[in-house]
Amino acid sequence: GRRPHGIYLPRFVNLSDADQHPDFLRGYAYQGGGSREGWSRGYSMEGFGADFKHDLRTPGPWGFSLYGFGECLPRESNYMDLDPEVVDKWGIPVARFHCEWSDNERRALQEMSVQAAQMLEAVGARDIAPFVEDNPPGLTIHEMGTARMGRDADTSVLNGWNQAWDVPNLFMTDGACMTSSANQNPSITYMALTARAANHAVDLMDRGEL
Repeated sequence: GRRPHGIYLPRFVNLSDADQHPDFLRGYAYQGGGSREGWSRGYSMEGFGADFKHDLRTPGPWGFSLYGFGECLPRESNYMDLDPEVVDKWGIPVARFHCEWSDNERRALQEMSVQAAQMLEAVGARDIAPFVEDNPPGLTIHEMGTARMGRDADTSVLNGWNQAWDVPNLFMTDGACMTSSANQNPSITYMALTARAANHAVDLMDRGEL
């Protein structure tokens, strides 16, 4: 039904050395919004028959949620390589991921829950139910990494123009070049990287270097 639009709360913690949180580095933001329970709540309701159906046709109570999104710090222990033993049906080694959260991310996650509950209480919300969902990496959206950008071909896959060191006519302009995932949506950053890489590729072709 009709509802207020979703909201976004930008990062407000660790913005300067003066307000550095003692438990973790970097920060987090929130997305959220209000909604009203619909017919799908019938999965968890008791009842049957005409009265039950009538209840489901009537919109349920309103709720409001805040979901935190925090930064994952770059660490050399998080990386992707090729499996030395497992291959796909074409005989090509499959990708193998080594990635886990650190104590820094987990401490930030706890603080997200605390701050969200305090904000909801401050605006008069009732029946607040804070929770912490420690999902493993890869179960959200906008995952990044696996082909990091760098200055040294021995320690990175791409140069500063998103161009592969080993294959000069290959440009990778998605989240693969990132070494960390910040709290904000990176899609516009990808667009900027793509435009920047395309301009550089044109310059190289004009000079006969690509």
